[in-house]
Amino acid sequence: MSKLEKTINSIKPVNPAFYEKAQARLDNLTKPQGSLGRLEEFAARIVAVSENTKPALNKKAIFTFVGDHGVAEEGVSAFPKEVTPQMVLNFLRGGAGINVLARHAGTDVVVVDIGVDYDFNQNPPIPPLIKGGEGGLFISRKVIRGTKNIRKGSAMTQEEAIKCIEVGIELANEYAKKGYHIFGTGEMGIANTTPSSAIAAVFSKRTVEEVTGRGTGIDDGAFKNKVRVIEDAIKINKPNPKDPLGVLAKLGGAEIAGIAGLVLGAAANRIPVVIDGFISTAGALIAYELCPTVKDYMFAAHTSVERGHWIMLEKMDMKPILNLNMRLGEGTGAALGISMIEAAVKIYNEMATFGEAGVSDRNDGKEQEAVSLPPQALSGGQKPAPAGR
Repeated sequence: MSKLEKTINSIKPVNPAFYEKAQARLDNLTKPQGSLGRLEEFAARIVAVSENTKPALNKKAIFTFVGDHGVAEEGVSAFPKEVTPQMVLNFLRGGAGINVLARHAGTDVVVVDIGVDYDFNQNPPIPPLIKGGEGGLFISRKVIRGTKNIRKGSAMTQEEAIKCIEVGIELANEYAKKGYHIFGTGEMGIANTTPSSAIAAVFSKRTVEEVTGRGTGIDDGAFKNKVRVIEDAIKINKPNPKDPLGVLAKLGGAEIAGIAGLVLGAAANRIPVVIDGFISTAGALIAYELCPTVKDYMFAAHTSVERGHWIMLEKMDMKPILNLNMRLGEGTGAALGISMIEAAVKIYNEMATFGEAGVSDRNDGKEQEAVSLPPQALSGGQKPAPAGR
């Protein structure tokens, strides 16, 4: 049995008894029931995923997988292929958006070369761009030197796709052993919105134009070309949505596969994983199609302006935490999502219960009326959404 098969077989649904325990504590905190909305949902999910009624999120890591794409030669991006390794160096020097937001969230950044068509030289060490601007940790797990042009054939072989997935699984296993409590996904790779749009079209059964956005900011002419390229790629490769590995190999990217593996590995280790934007969600969708149970362990950080992003989230029945009109990738949305989830866990762990605070949780007198209104009235008739919704 392969590492991928073993990982999928080890993924189990979360235990609903831990949701009940978490909800009982949340309902007994000094607030109207449900008054903290989705923060309560996030806290309950963390308790259920970790199977720990006093969870901690002290060790956090965002994995930014990086790979090149042969389809870049079709003019589908506003930037040239050379930007991919240049941005990796920016990550390592601490000057990118993900570095800033990860420092804000207290999260490590792990930059994974899984498929860049470039040889990185780590000696001498790369100095930070700014004082205190610590960069990401570089890990070389190169499987391929970029994918092939999907307009002309498969992006990679199925064996290469599986190897890339297993890189993500291995990283999840390694960081689980190091005691990390939560993961985030991120990516970088010029032209990677093109394979992501192709994956979205195949699994959603929507037209290519419906799921394709402007990526790095292409003009109208380049957008029409991008749509044609993706349509051609699907016609030439004939991906079968019932064969997720085949879809990944024919249309995907090394970084998309690595993200799929990280999601699977996180679920196998009972670690929550926060999914970033459009490309990360394409990887998460591959993982979901391979093993739908992974949804129990995933949080959607945000919905981006890429039109295919919400379509993929809808396919997995996932509700994003934020909507900030972002489209950067790298793991920036995941950093913000982790901050929100950590805030929810702190509320759950640190807020006093009615008993601890000496506050009545019933209407024993007029002075308690603000606390003791019916829960439905206080929460707007809404109970916290169930896991993954």
